[in-house]
Amino acid sequence: MSANETTTEFLERTAKMDLLRFTTVGSVDDGKSTLIGRLLHDCKSIYEDQLSALKKDSAKVGTGPEIDYALLTDGLKAEREQGITIDVAYRYFSTPKRHFIIADTPGHEQYTRNMATGASTANVAIILIDARHGVLTQTKRHSFIASLLGIPRLLICVNKMDLVDYSQEVFDNVSADYQGFVTRLSGVVDLKFVPISALEGDNVVASSERTPWYHGETVLEYLEMIYIGSDRNLVDLRFPVQYVQRPNLDFRGYAGQISSGVIRKGDAITVLPSGKQSRVKSIVTFDGELEYAFAPMSVTVTLEDEIDISRGDMLCHARNLPQVQQDFEAMVVWMSEEPLDPDRIYTIKHTTRMVKTRIQKVHYRVDVNTLHRDETNALELNEIGRVAFRASQKLFVDAYKKNKWTGSFILVDPYSNNTVAAGMIIDRVPAEQLGAEQDAAAEPKSQNIRRETSGVLVEERQRLLGQRALTLWFTGLSGSGKSSISREVERRLHEQGKLVFTIDGDNMRFGLNRDLSFSAEDRTENIRRAGEVAKLLNDAGIIVLVAFISPFEDDRDSARKVIGDDRFYEIHVDTPLEVCEARDAKGLYKKARAGEIEEFTGISSPYEPPKNPELRVKTAEQSLEECVSEVLAGVERLIQL
Repeated sequence: MSANETTTEFLERTAKMDLLRFTTVGSVDDGKSTLIGRLLHDCKSIYEDQLSALKKDSAKVGTGPEIDYALLTDGLKAEREQGITIDVAYRYFSTPKRHFIIADTPGHEQYTRNMATGASTANVAIILIDARHGVLTQTKRHSFIASLLGIPRLLICVNKMDLVDYSQEVFDNVSADYQGFVTRLSGVVDLKFVPISALEGDNVVASSERTPWYHGETVLEYLEMIYIGSDRNLVDLRFPVQYVQRPNLDFRGYAGQISSGVIRKGDAITVLPSGKQSRVKSIVTFDGELEYAFAPMSVTVTLEDEIDISRGDMLCHARNLPQVQQDFEAMVVWMSEEPLDPDRIYTIKHTTRMVKTRIQKVHYRVDVNTLHRDETNALELNEIGRVAFRASQKLFVDAYKKNKWTGSFILVDPYSNNTVAAGMIIDRVPAEQLGAEQDAAAEPKSQNIRRETSGVLVEERQRLLGQRALTLWFTGLSGSGKSSISREVERRLHEQGKLVFTIDGDNMRFGLNRDLSFSAEDRTENIRRAGEVAKLLNDAGIIVLVAFISPFEDDRDSARKVIGDDRFYEIHVDTPLEVCEARDAKGLYKKARAGEIEEFTGISSPYEPPKNPELRVKTAEQSLEECVSEVLAGVERLIQL
């Protein structure tokens, strides 16, 4: 609090700051607890009495004559005796820019379940690597779990640089080694490397003069500045009912915590599993009624109609529903000393529902060291595998990558009441059934047709044109800059003498796709047709630029399969929603906010960003010229014969 600031002003200011959750992970003795202690100390988030006690404890059980910062989080007697972290320790601190909650997780393999628990709610994972030892097995294990839990940002801290004389060569080698591994993981969209000494404080809060070759952010600067506004799913309304309030004959309210999305007075609501529909009459809180509420607020909702609703039911927007099903598959982290028994019945807790479930099949176990899939019919403590379930009642589920709250669950032993596993739903239906449905959908309706081949080979056309056919698939939110970039790239390639053509989403809807709406099914068909057109043009030897929002990952993957992986180059025009909405050149966001446009991507319909695009450009940070140059540099080698 500044000298001229009143207590009231201070509280009002801090109440507006957002909260970042991060976790520290890595192998044993990589310095996780020391980093947190140093971070708290240098941010002046330790009270005088705590600091005094820390100095005394350091003298008794510390690792040397100096303050042992690890003791701030390693509070258990066994932790201090062994010098390791056993259980998850949470710490809270603030800076003038942001609030933070830290989860200090254990590094030992036998405490993998504790690590998964602590990392499950994190926005960022700080992975520490000992500069002397490099990337270890446990480093890979924790990185895999972080990606499995959907943590999109990894901050790699190469620690103990003081013990390698702050060598840039050592730092570069460790960074390159880790980057070679992490490219095999999915879901990591932001990767940052920082050379630090947690013990000495180098590049933790303040930049270090001992690493003049490093010009990036410190750990704290990264944590303070990283954007996390898009982490919360504010598109898909999921409101699991926890309790029905009936204080008198004139009031019936449904209380619970909003898992995701936004709910407003007057919204059309569908109740699951009954499918009954109504509208929101009021949103009630302890402080009074609200016009709207959003995740993760706890509220009571009343409806205009009398509907039979009880605990475990779910309120959703009428045009945006989860999958209602009994069969699903999930990646499971097994947390029990007793191995998974396929013949036993377990209890699954999903949102506010608890139902019995059977294990249909254990598809495989992941070797987290190599990421290979091993065949098995059971899982042991701390093992991770893909498992098919069949619940006794239908659940309301989303894929975990789309919605963490409706895509996750825990398994409970009904006899001991112990939590035995945590799961992340990856398929809405079992993989075998899903594959069969997709294959059937791909078949043409007529059986009296056959494919004809051209008398001119694609390679001959490419030689004639002096170029290799390629599809540059631009995906991003409305207003992200897809069309602007693709138009300029098209112009530059044309000036180079290339035969190039752009397929624009709006133009397609004026002609070939004029019969399609913006429902999920029609969006899929829209992308299917665009992919087929791009393939035909590629077969003619033409370089094709496709500028479509193409919000769903499955649809883009299908287009990649149609066009061919060797000819499909995905470019994510990665622009935050608030930037796109501020641009709003066509006024579409304004109409969507007013309810005039249904199923609008980013507002009332989800956007699933690419996990591993061939290229990512950020128009909020780069100029049009920079984005175009980056695209051209990325594809220049690919289009040359």
